Amino acid sequence: MANSARRDSPELPDFSLLKRLARDQLIYLLEQLPGKKDLFIEADLMSPLDRIANVSTLKQHEVDKLYKVEYKPVVSTSDQLCFLIRPRIQTFYACEAVLEEQGMFGDVTTDEWAFYLLPLDDDIISLELPEFFRDNFLAGDQRWMRTAGSALHLLHSLYGPFSKVYGIGRYSKMAYESWREQVEQGEQRARQAEIGNVFLIDRDVDFVTPLCSQVVYEGLVDDIFRIKCGCVEFSPDVTASDKSVKVMLNSQDKVFNEIRNEHFSNVFGFLSQKARNLQTAYDKRRGMDIKQMKTFVSEELKGLKQEHRLLSLHIGASESIMKKKTKQDFQELLKTEHSLLEGFEIRECISYIEEHISRQVSMIESLRLLCLLSITENGELSFVTSNYGVDHLLTFSNLRQLGLLVEQQPGETLTVMESRVGKLVNDKTAGKLTDAFSSLAKKSNFRALSRKLNLVPKSDEEYDLRVPRDMAYIFSGAYVPLSCKLIEQVLERDGWTGLEEVTRLLNGNEFAVTGQITSMSDRIILVMFLGGCTFSEISALRFLGREKGKHGPNGCSVSH
Repeated sequence: MANSARRDSPELPDFSLLKRLARDQLIYLLEQLPGKKDLFIEADLMSPLDRIANVSTLKQHEVDKLYKVEYKPVVSTSDQLCFLIRPRIQTFYACEAVLEEQGMFGDVTTDEWAFYLLPLDDDIISLELPEFFRDNFLAGDQRWMRTAGSALHLLHSLYGPFSKVYGIGRYSKMAYESWREQVEQGEQRARQAEIGNVFLIDRDVDFVTPLCSQVVYEGLVDDIFRIKCGCVEFSPDVTASDKSVKVMLNSQDKVFNEIRNEHFSNVFGFLSQKARNLQTAYDKRRGMDIKQMKTFVSEELKGLKQEHRLLSLHIGASESIMKKKTKQDFQELLKTEHSLLEGFEIRECISYIEEHISRQVSMIESLRLLCLLSITENGELSFVTSNYGVDHLLTFSNLRQLGLLVEQQPGETLTVMESRVGKLVNDKTAGKLTDAFSSLAKKSNFRALSRKLNLVPKSDEEYDLRVPRDMAYIFSGAYVPLSCKLIEQVLERDGWTGLEEVTRLLNGNEFAVTGQITSMSDRIILVMFLGGCTFSEISALRFLGREKGKHGPNGCSVSH
């Protein structure tokens, strides 16, 4: 099984302290407004707030009613109103304008709720900034850099000094510099170090990995049902009832914890064995005397019922995943992705993508395939968007701006494979993808990176997904995620020495800074993705941590 743990793995810091601090500060702010009050909450803050302070906690501090901030009138009978909103310039400008217009500007006070990080599990902490990626990488708005630096500063203050900080990417460097500035301005306190090394990485360092279909259980659950703030809502077809059920997905769920990082092909076998074990545990009741039955009921029955409920839910979820993925020719999709990663059978890949677009199976999947083709073969495939309509012209413009669809300069030498592709396929429905593909010009950085870092394992070796040998298992043995491979290599080399060609291909912005030397805490690695990460990457890093005897809590700004 992929999730077998090493006994010598170090203990993780207690990240629940982050939640307690956020809750205590929120309560302090609510108490600054004594008496009953209604609380209006911005939509994307509702889930994080529920994790930090539930309704009963808010009621204890005289919050009468809760409302979601929406574009519609709400009638509140309370004399006191609190609004919990993100610090957006346009929002504050609009609020100030309305308050001045209503003659209420002087009656309103503003304060800051310094909520930086939310622990989603023992080894996952999140900034919970869904707009981080769009704001930074697309709009060039760097307002969240201070927030990222403050999050690092909070971790540094609570869990002691970091031994070393590595990073790659423009925004990683900015976040690091923001954190250092805050450290230098603040008071220095001697603490026992609980986190050793920190690795910061920009999302655009590796766009290939999030474009690949996830095949570990937690990743598939996210793809199908959407995990939001560590919670998922399973639909009636999963619960086998007429109601949906919200489930917290973390290590407290014993069934989920054992399958979350598993390749999906292993999940049904595990769940079947778990069901048999559970039945055996229930069968122990037979032949018990009264005293034994009393002990069984008081010590075991409740736990068995809870485990049975969770097992039923995850079996239902697995069946639902199987149905949906089979419907969309999932195996053919994976085969195409793997071929693109390997650089083989490009003709067949283009034919599949063209058919996918023509059939309008899924716009998101089609775009992911187009972007994956563009990045791995390093060239934009210009095509008429009539299949999806002019409504999506902005989408294509944004993808080009991000570098996910790359336009090549004409006149450069083509590789033999690239020059042949245009002759192999004649497309009539998707705007002549292949004609545009023949304009590819320069050598692909991904191909060079793949060779340098051995991202695509040799295909002639059979890969046993039940006993994975490396991080490639998260993509069925076809590909080691670039982001995770970089982290592995830098930690092994204790820096970027020997990776100069790799960093050149990634446009540089790498750094390595030595801080205070510690011992045991060096085995705790904090990886911070700026711009979001996938559950597949988290599974890969957990695998790496188990293999190396380290723990890797992933501080990530998850962008959905």
